[in-house]
Amino acid sequence: VAVGSGTDALLISLMALKLKKGDEVITAANTAIPTISAIINAGGSPRLVDINKDYLIDLLEVKKKITKKTKVIIPVHLYGKPCNMNELMEIARKKKIHIVEDCAQSQGAKFKNKFVGTFGTFGCFSFYPTKILGSYGDGGFILTNNYKLYQIIRKIRFYGIDTLNKKNKFYN
Repeated sequence: VAVGSGTDALLISLMALKLKKGDEVITAANTAIPTISAIINAGGSPRLVDINKDYLIDLLEVKKKITKKTKVIIPVHLYGKPCNMNELMEIARKKKIHIVEDCAQSQGAKFKNKFVGTFGTFGCFSFYPTKILGSYGDGGFILTNNYKLYQIIRKIRFYGIDTLNKKNKFYN
């Protein structure tokens, strides 16, 4: 789903997961401010964890930060280098936590021959002019393989209008 920016991609993805006040979202301490603002604007509380020697989220620290309030983990794939998604997906599966991948700096990157953005519930991309794949202005994109969530993010993106209903476009 195309959106206005990478920040919008993160925000809309988190909104679709219906974060409530007090819900925690774990992400890397070296992420950009838009990641944190998306978490806060979606109603979540950011929980920052340290990074490893590759400047990626430290999965041992992630395990330590998980609480009963943790609803989402946002790994930040940085400089075209992907996080260890197999291990992170296993952590998330055991704890029933959503993964929203921040792929703003990693278009085209792969982890074990699978593209980043295709592991988690959502993959969020930015096409800001300074990104690896920049546009003339701003832009973003959300990937998901969950059709129900796909429908929700399309509605959120377009003021609540169900554009998939071809007969009657209406607000929900």
